[in-house]
Amino acid sequence: MSLIPCPFFSSPTVRKLPALLLPLRLLTLLIVLVASGSTRADVIGEAQVIDGDTLQVAGERVRLHGIDAPESKQSCSISGVGYACGENARRTLTGATAGKVVTCKGEKRDRYGRLVAVCYAGDDDLNAKMVREGWALAYRRYGKDYIPQETQARAASSGLWQGQFVEPWEWRKQSREAAWEARR
Repeated sequence: MSLIPCPFFSSPTVRKLPALLLPLRLLTLLIVLVASGSTRADVIGEAQVIDGDTLQVAGERVRLHGIDAPESKQSCSISGVGYACGENARRTLTGATAGKVVTCKGEKRDRYGRLVAVCYAGDDDLNAKMVREGWALAYRRYGKDYIPQETQARAASSGLWQGQFVEPWEWRKQSREAAWEARR
């Protein structure tokens, strides 16, 4: 029995079909990995700073692991004079990432879908830097990684430690409660 040649199967487009399907196979593999809970997602690129503990790198929103910085609208005070400590935290992280390739290494996602990661500008651990310079606190609820840097910042009266502040997690709680009361 002989096969009848079919022009469709011998066309250049059909011969390239396996190569054209490779991106589709890779996308399918990625979906399966994410659905199975494996979220290892190291991202590398130029960083856009969202706030003192959140970046956008290579299209991925990244929450810096183990630290909590003042919210963008949060104010603090030094000798009774208020200042925008949330903006200072954002500016510090912006300065640390400006013009540098940032690498973020993480495995988990938070409830907002952000990759939770430790990020580096070169060899400099940005999470540690923010705490060491006093513009973020060690977020003990999620890890104890940056307690030594916080102790150092407090002893040196760096950043937030030069005045009075409300811990970012408490500030968010108070803001939610105030918003709730305003709606009643």
